[in-house]
Amino acid sequence: MKGFERENQLLSLCGLNCALCPMELGGYCGGCGNGNQSCAIARCAMAHGNPEYCFACREYPCPEHCREEPYDSFITHQRRLADLERARELGIEHYNREQREKRKILDGLLAGFNDGRRKTLFCQAVNLLELPQLRQAMERIQSEARGMDIRSAAACAAKILEETARERGISLKLRKQKRTKESKK
Repeated sequence: MKGFERENQLLSLCGLNCALCPMELGGYCGGCGNGNQSCAIARCAMAHGNPEYCFACREYPCPEHCREEPYDSFITHQRRLADLERARELGIEHYNREQREKRKILDGLLAGFNDGRRKTLFCQAVNLLELPQLRQAMERIQSEARGMDIRSAAACAAKILEETARERGISLKLRKQKRTKESKK
């Protein structure tokens, strides 16, 4: 969006964790503030003095944009508001440190355990699980997958991440909007 620029590319204006998004990983999106597609929240921010995050806006929390999203895009929206609030409470530097550690975990999963079919699952898991849970899961993955071929190691990693998420009541599936016949036209 012309005229909309941001410094932090780890956390979006609205609370999405851009550094953990499969579109960013694939080089298809530069995150908000880098000339990406038009965004209603970015337009809103520009109209309200360009806060770096929604929580810095004098209108926060606004009923227009600070609400639960029922569907995901390429990245999960499930924790968007909780992550935005966490960043506000912890301070952005502390939050960014956590996100950089999560990105290292994601990079490790993709480098060592991706059989070409696990990118979305790994992105979901790293987005939705807390750091202590991810650290424990990674220790278990590295131990149990040692010596396995890539296909078996990927299945092992996926199983452990899914078990870890299920124990916490978390689904690692993207919530897709069902398309009706009318919307397909």
